[in-house]
Amino acid sequence: MNYWLVKSEPDVYSYDQLIKEGRGRWDGVRNYQARNNLRAMKEGDLCLFYHSNIGLEVVGVARVAREHYPDPTAEKGDWSCVDLEPYKSFQRPVRLAEIKSHPALQQLLLVRNGRLSVMPVQSDEFFTILGMGETDL
Repeated sequence: MNYWLVKSEPDVYSYDQLIKEGRGRWDGVRNYQARNNLRAMKEGDLCLFYHSNIGLEVVGVARVAREHYPDPTAEKGDWSCVDLEPYKSFQRPVRLAEIKSHPALQQLLLVRNGRLSVMPVQSDEFFTILGMGETDL
């Protein structure tokens, strides 16, 4: 299994909205590195769900429900999307400031490259953030 972090502005698409829908299409990604990360996702992989811009915190875990397919929102170009489903809400959101100050998370791409919207996460980083959020799977 691989682990990921996906970012969304909560006023555009929040974790609560994903819970309400039960399944959502992760589309609209227009960065080649993030697109390639979407294409590397496998069904069953887990994703930390991060609220960007407003909140700046990890709030839950989503699971890849469908592997990459052509993004229907793309008017041109070779873009992909995946389907996600909610897996587990965090007991306590983990703020970006906490993540940045944690010694074991200094290599996390969210810390090193905060602009990327879809990024891989190492297993130890994933479980460290889960622990910080007082959440277990």
